[in-house]
Amino acid sequence: MSTLTVTVSGMTCGHCVSSVREGVGNIPDVTAVDVELGSGKVTIDSDGVIELDAVKNAVEEAGYQLVR
Repeated sequence: MSTLTVTVSGMTCGHCVSSVREGVGNIPDVTAVDVELGSGKVTIDSDGVIELDAVKNAVEEAGYQLVR
C-alpha cells in the first residue's frame, strides 16, 4: 500500500471536492481519496504505485491544477 499527498488549486466548493475525489478515485488501484477544501490537500491511498502523471491528468480533467 502506498500514500501520496498533493496540493490542488482552484477548488472553491463541495462540488469541486467531489469532482477531484471522483477523478482521482478512478485511477487504477486507488483505494481512498481524502480532499481538504481549505488547504487543497489531496491524500491518495493505493494498493499499488501511485503515478504522479496519472494524478495530474485526473486533476486536470476535473478542471483543476496540481500544484504538488
